[in-house]
Amino acid sequence: MAENLVVGSGSIGTNVARRLVERGESVRMVTRSGSGPEHPRIERVAADATDAARLTDLARGAAVIYNCSNPPNYTMWERMLPPMNTAMIAAAKANDAVLAMTGSLYAYGEQPGGRMNEHTPMTATGHKGRLRKRMWEQALSAGIRTVEVRGSDYIGKNAVGIYSTVLGPALEKGRTAWVPGRLDMPHTFTYTGDMAQALVTLAPDARSWGRAWHVPSAPAITLREIAQRYAAAAGKPPVRLIPMPRFVMHVAGVFVPIAREFAEMDYQFYGPFHLDATETADTFGLTATDLDVAIREQVGP
Repeated sequence: MAENLVVGSGSIGTNVARRLVERGESVRMVTRSGSGPEHPRIERVAADATDAARLTDLARGAAVIYNCSNPPNYTMWERMLPPMNTAMIAAAKANDAVLAMTGSLYAYGEQPGGRMNEHTPMTATGHKGRLRKRMWEQALSAGIRTVEVRGSDYIGKNAVGIYSTVLGPALEKGRTAWVPGRLDMPHTFTYTGDMAQALVTLAPDARSWGRAWHVPSAPAITLREIAQRYAAAAGKPPVRLIPMPRFVMHVAGVFVPIAREFAEMDYQFYGPFHLDATETADTFGLTATDLDVAIREQVGP
């Protein structure tokens, strides 16, 4: 019997599990393949997270269920996320466990000045943002104790984001990076370790339940600046950056589904994008990790 059920073994799930065992708690980690970090206090189980009965059984004795799952790409969201959300809500209700959800800023949609705090209304018009909004509202209305922790684009070891998809491959091969955004727009990045720390801090704290909170993150930085910092951390010359015209992904999206999914979210990189986590920091005493620490972790061996 584990004290915590962590669903998903990606960067966030792995970081959550490690933080929990570091403070002496036990973890049962659920993934389709049974993957996850090796540790005597982490039990890895292969199971389908959309199976409510199976997940309910696996959550027996857990005080908290951490939803750290995320499909491999956007085209799978509509098919996979709703049944997983429903199953985790059912498991939390059956076991009187807290459901801690790993959230994003998608539900807000494009905001004036690109600024979002913990009370920004969820006004997304894109289908992924509306989906995230529905999932959170479903959890809120389910009669369970729940909290959603929201962060911006991830950086850190094994994070999927601007480095893994654009800057890293260009640095490795010494090639030009075609960047899907404007190079000098400020953008908040969230360290995966800070997301995990926020989740394990807020989940057991009754003050957090019933609402969403933001992850304290380093001040917004431009794509040009973060590319230079990645190059410096890797000990390589800065790559040449070419901003991709905004229409390119939209045109490609007519024929390529994944391009269409990226185009829907492009406002995040063609305008300012600021995450404000002041209330979370003040309430729970959390602080953001220095950006260069996260960058060095990501480019390191």
